[in-house]
Amino acid sequence: MAVTILIPTALRQFTDGQSEITVEAKTVREALRGLTVKYVDLQKHLFTSEDALRSFVNVYVNEDDIRQKNGLDTPLAGTETLMLVPSIAGGLSSDALQSSPQLPELTHDEITRYSRHLILPEVGMEGQRKLKNSKVLLIGTGGLGAPLAMYLAAAGVGTIGIVDFDFVDESNLQRQIIHGTRDIGRPKIASATDRIKGINPKVKVISFDTRLTSQNALQIIKDFDVVADGTDNFQTRYLVNDACVFLGKPNVYGSVYRFEGQASVFYAEKGACYRCLYSAPPPPGLVPSCAEGGILGVLPGIVGCIQANETLKLLIGGGDSLINRLLIFDAWKMKFRELKLNKDPNCPVCGKNPTITELIDYEEFCGLRRHPEKEAAVEEVTALELKKLFDDNANLQIIDVREPHELAIGKLPNTKVVPLGQVVRRQEELDPSKITVIVCKIGTRSAIAIRALKDSGYTGRLLNLRDGINSWASDVDPKMAKY
Repeated sequence: MAVTILIPTALRQFTDGQSEITVEAKTVREALRGLTVKYVDLQKHLFTSEDALRSFVNVYVNEDDIRQKNGLDTPLAGTETLMLVPSIAGGLSSDALQSSPQLPELTHDEITRYSRHLILPEVGMEGQRKLKNSKVLLIGTGGLGAPLAMYLAAAGVGTIGIVDFDFVDESNLQRQIIHGTRDIGRPKIASATDRIKGINPKVKVISFDTRLTSQNALQIIKDFDVVADGTDNFQTRYLVNDACVFLGKPNVYGSVYRFEGQASVFYAEKGACYRCLYSAPPPPGLVPSCAEGGILGVLPGIVGCIQANETLKLLIGGGDSLINRLLIFDAWKMKFRELKLNKDPNCPVCGKNPTITELIDYEEFCGLRRHPEKEAAVEEVTALELKKLFDDNANLQIIDVREPHELAIGKLPNTKVVPLGQVVRRQEELDPSKITVIVCKIGTRSAIAIRALKDSGYTGRLLNLRDGINSWASDVDPKMAKY
């Protein structure tokens, strides 16, 4: 019987860009087997060498997680939709988040400012006073943190904490609307603070101009009521999750990639945490960052607004929260999907017998701490060194593993395009007698491609263009645009 499998953006590089694939299958296992037969590059991304489904990939049949059914042996009747959900970066009682029974009064000016809230029976004077008494910590002031900060400030949240150590770059401005052109080069925390105060001078801003780490996370988070996660990397996501579990704080989650976004509320006291959904992160490089994969500028605005909405409901103590629900949004198709989440009794952090009881080394956990003795060496070449090889007419072949549309921005001479998801399958198109220079935007995807080629037995010499095509634009050809 025919079963439709929905492919998320992060995995479409391995399905020739296809978002929906139909296979004949009677069980989930058969469906995934049929999928990996059609697209062999997906095999290692979905299954371990022991043929088990990888921990960073969840499979849903309609709205149900197969882990709560019969796993890979879950039967299919032919009318279901099977969805792959890989990791990408009920209301609470009114007493749950308010540390003091004494709520601050509203001034006459505040009554005027928040009048459209006050006439909502679900908010009213008491709800607005709760917001004034609340403290929300934002992790990051980028694409997600920007709308979060601005709408929470406008709504009258009394104290907003912001954690960020980055500086405003011109490429941020396409989506990070809290920063402006005149802020380029400034610390994000400074421009975000100015914007928050410009929207609502009554809001108290507490700035943490630092990277969130295992050493400072508990101290920073402990005095806030709600944490809103606007990060763009897995190590910080797991750090925020674990710290919130240990401190009993709700974690309002959002993530974005290209055209897809996810949102939920992870609150271990009431339901699932982030580790219940994704027990382990994907291998480094499988899910590109926005810098490499791209992102529709409006998408983090939409998802960040959903996070702001969930945060306000938690603080006020009303509405139906996204606790135990995962909301998935496809901006290109303008479709929302909602999936059920379940608390995992075996979760290593919030389960019945937790094995993680303190913050750990999250760089190590996410596979980012390099172990040269375990890692295949990648030989690099700088842009200037590559230019000399060109000038010397060296026996070269240039393989660009970016997506074909990226080459319109700029490319090296005599480039052959072999997207990362196809590089192993198409290695016979490479000439082992030539020096092969692998190129991408910033040198990350090309390094992954080299390791994959070596693991598959390719014998030719492989060089990685250090810092990617952007280094060529900086050091060799200033007429080429950087992106």
